[in-house]
Amino acid sequence: MIVTTTPNVEGRRIVEYCGVVAGEAIMGANIVRDFMASITDVVGGRSAAYEDKLIQARQVAINEMCDRAARLGANAVVGVDLDYEVLGSNNGMLMVTAAGTAVKLE
Repeated sequence: MIVTTTPNVEGRRIVEYCGVVAGEAIMGANIVRDFMASITDVVGGRSAAYEDKLIQARQVAINEMCDRAARLGANAVVGVDLDYEVLGSNNGMLMVTAAGTAVKLE
């Protein structure tokens, strides 16, 4: 499956638009990750625990979007947009959404 943020694929012609597809992932933080991130906030630097969770959530959302595109008979998703949000009463949940247009390329 070709996935791109551009509206087309260089050198390939879109022969059919199959529809809008999206994938979502909501991941929760845990108390250990929160504690380690709070230390990083104080001393500075990057939070590897949160970065790993963000990478995992993004991949889950993209895979889900691609699965939905494949079910529509598409072989590519163009115009992909990734959105990130924090949810929950203490912002303890991370939501990643991947959305684009499922297409068939020749």
